[in-house]
Amino acid sequence: MSIVADRMNRISPSQTIVISTRARALKAEGRNIISLSAGEPDFRTPENISRAAAKAIENGQTRYTDVAGTPELRKAVAERFKLDSGLDYTPEEVIVSTGGKQIIYNAMMSTLNPGDEAIIPAPCWVSYPDIVTLAEGTPIIVPCKRENGFRITAEQLEAAITPRTKWFFLNSPCNPTGVAYSAEDLRPLCDVLLRHPHVWIFTDDIYAKLVYDGFRPATFVEVEPLLRSRTVTMNGVSKAYAMTGWRIGFSGAPVELTKAMNKLQGQSTSNTCSIAQAAAVEALTGPQDFIQEMVATYQGRRDMVVSMLNEAEGMECDMPQGAFYVFPSVEKCLGKTSPGGKKLETDEDFVTALLEEEGVAAVHGSAFMFPGHIRISYATDTDSLREACTRIQRFCKGLL
Repeated sequence: MSIVADRMNRISPSQTIVISTRARALKAEGRNIISLSAGEPDFRTPENISRAAAKAIENGQTRYTDVAGTPELRKAVAERFKLDSGLDYTPEEVIVSTGGKQIIYNAMMSTLNPGDEAIIPAPCWVSYPDIVTLAEGTPIIVPCKRENGFRITAEQLEAAITPRTKWFFLNSPCNPTGVAYSAEDLRPLCDVLLRHPHVWIFTDDIYAKLVYDGFRPATFVEVEPLLRSRTVTMNGVSKAYAMTGWRIGFSGAPVELTKAMNKLQGQSTSNTCSIAQAAAVEALTGPQDFIQEMVATYQGRRDMVVSMLNEAEGMECDMPQGAFYVFPSVEKCLGKTSPGGKKLETDEDFVTALLEEEGVAAVHGSAFMFPGHIRISYATDTDSLREACTRIQRFCKGLL
């Protein structure tokens, strides 16, 4: 009898972590590897935020906090929701967790019964389906066509809803596509959801501050306040404040659900790091100007990467509105043989050969429930990106 529970056989290791691990291993062997697989800003955490953490240590803020987070941080989160999107959450409706991933886990484990369904538009972040599955729910993957901008339509959402539907997920801007939803985009989806009061909404807004060309992303409760009573609005400090390692995610949700998530967290991790919480207070309440400086840098990188990838033979790359990813199609490259002699039957074959032969790490689209594409992160320095794109162009030109 295996010591490992059956439920573990129903989920997979995170594919983005798998690729990043392989890239690090090759680098340790002395290979010249450019990793474009991780979803992590290459910027340092701003100094004022780091200083706030150091001050917290000096002041002895090293003890347990409330499970849901310090009162100061929950208040800061509520105020940031109001400032950024006009959302009215009280501190009692806010919970702070160890990254956004734990918010999702807490919400699904607190609400899903066996057989309950969660609608997930694809391409989607790799962890959504597995977290739903781990919570004994059923992920319902809805492929969103490239010709529709990888956005789910109201018709698709309506068709996917059943009496067993418990949740609808939406990530805007999206990992892996960078596609974002405006208020006009969300309105038809809100109208569908208003007709189905048994469906809850989980909106992942972690990349909401990273948008380009003046695009204004929207979130569900902002567009339709009547959905507030069944929406979890998730965000965090990892992407916009370059604080991935600090592990701070948070959400606003009705008190009943927030209390259930707090109960679960109290029997798992308890509170997140007290020092990281102090840093997050400074991030949310301190100067915000550096975000626009970071966004301007990302936009320049995005423009270069999209241009260079569209010059690669067989690749087609759309222009994303936000986040720091591109999701080019490699369908015209499949069925060919790589310069190193590998037959490229799938997008996973493509990224494996690209890593082994050219030293560029990307993630295959199948990991995001959307085969025939790859995800490239442009959250790295411009010179490395230019070199990586040059290698990709060479790789594609050599396909036979």
